[in-house]
Amino acid sequence: MRPEAAVVASYGFFTLAGGVVGFVKAKSRASLVAGSLAGASLLVCAAGMRQCSTAAALGSLLVALALGGRFAETWRRRHRLMPDLLMVLGSAATVIAVSVHLLGAWSR
Repeated sequence: MRPEAAVVASYGFFTLAGGVVGFVKAKSRASLVAGSLAGASLLVCAAGMRQCSTAAALGSLLVALALGGRFAETWRRRHRLMPDLLMVLGSAATVIAVSVHLLGAWSR
């Protein structure tokens, strides 16, 4: 597996698991739905990135930026490690990995 796709897939699994944990701990259906949709989207994008799809890379970049923005705001207010800071760090890692992937694809 390409390293960038592995980062996106890892973040997808983490997002999916976070949605389930949010539902179990806080009975938050919003966490379950959002985590499931975002996690599944990232996993689909990771599969596309394995095939060198630029559209999949851009999709994962959009999802990571959206999640990063959402959790950066709550991190700024609450300073919680879980899930806020971990999601911000996961988003940052995904944005960096996907950006490297896109720069490599566009430089060819």
